[in-house]
Amino acid sequence: MTTSTAPRKSARKATRPARTIETPGSDPIAADSIETRIAAEDPDTLRGLYRDMLFVRRFEERTAQSYQQAKIGGYCHLNLGEEATVIGMGAAMRPTDYLFTNYREHGYALAKGIEPGRVMAELYGRSTGTSKGWGGSMHMYDTATRMLGGYAIVGGQVPLAVGAALAIDYRGGDEVVICQMGEGTTNIGAFHESLNIAALWNLPIVFLVINNQTGMGTTVEKSSAEPDLWKRASSYRMRGERVDGTDVLAVRDMASELIETARREGRPALLEAVSYRLKGHSVVDPAKYRTSEAVSVARENDPIVRWHTALLEAGVLNEDSAADIDKDVASEVAAAVEFADASPHPEPSSLFDFNYATPVAGDSRRLPADPLFTH
Repeated sequence: MTTSTAPRKSARKATRPARTIETPGSDPIAADSIETRIAAEDPDTLRGLYRDMLFVRRFEERTAQSYQQAKIGGYCHLNLGEEATVIGMGAAMRPTDYLFTNYREHGYALAKGIEPGRVMAELYGRSTGTSKGWGGSMHMYDTATRMLGGYAIVGGQVPLAVGAALAIDYRGGDEVVICQMGEGTTNIGAFHESLNIAALWNLPIVFLVINNQTGMGTTVEKSSAEPDLWKRASSYRMRGERVDGTDVLAVRDMASELIETARREGRPALLEAVSYRLKGHSVVDPAKYRTSEAVSVARENDPIVRWHTALLEAGVLNEDSAADIDKDVASEVAAAVEFADASPHPEPSSLFDFNYATPVAGDSRRLPADPLFTH
């Protein structure tokens, strides 16, 4: 008796059009002016996006401070400069959609709806954190909000995200998987293998590539033979798009279109969001490899400043209302820090609690100081 290795065709897939052979993607089309798009939006929505972006900024700034105070250990990578992409993608997702990220994920955890106190507590290594203090900065995880990592290995999340999309398709669900990664991930084998399978099986997944133009310390142009990363989708006859990652409305709108197509038709897509990393690769990276010109360009394209200015000019914000939002955000971040500071550290006895989902015979729980044998 033989067993097929092909995925079971779901009831949902039977209603989709057949996979067409086409040359997807196009050169990025300039969006309407930001003034035009702001005028078409509800003012409360615009202010909400601003607040959410500002919250990620202030949260990450406080994270950097806590790291310098030795309250956070291990590696720590911040979303500073990428807030528009973080919040734009979050606004495009349904609560039931799944999110896989790389290790630069604090903002995504917040955008997915995890309580700020739990995110900060995880950074502090406290038992009230999203991974009960054992994961730290690079391993945020929360089943309730469907934030499924936080992966420290470059590209480690990509095959797993495709597996989740396959599970959705197998069950005939209407959820979509968003798989976020940095630009450097597009050069590893798992990236290409995963896109190939997603396109071959018409899986409901959107690959989000954050192109902050500097993979650790090397520019994209010096590390990628094809620096226009959105074009890589065409190798798999998948739709590829590029968007201004400093424009929260542009990210939200394009992400919404790709996500809903994946939900409706099971067609995967790749979205490249181009932004600027305002700091080094990690908290301890002084970024001396960056030229003064590159730093200046990054600061000129700060998404918070751009959005704040645009909303002021449109009359959606004024200096008083902006100050009120900043004060409210600062208070909430302070509350998250207070919660983390007051939370207990994990008990050493819980170190092995999550090695296995169910009890395993002979499972050793010996700590380093414990004797090999007991009498």
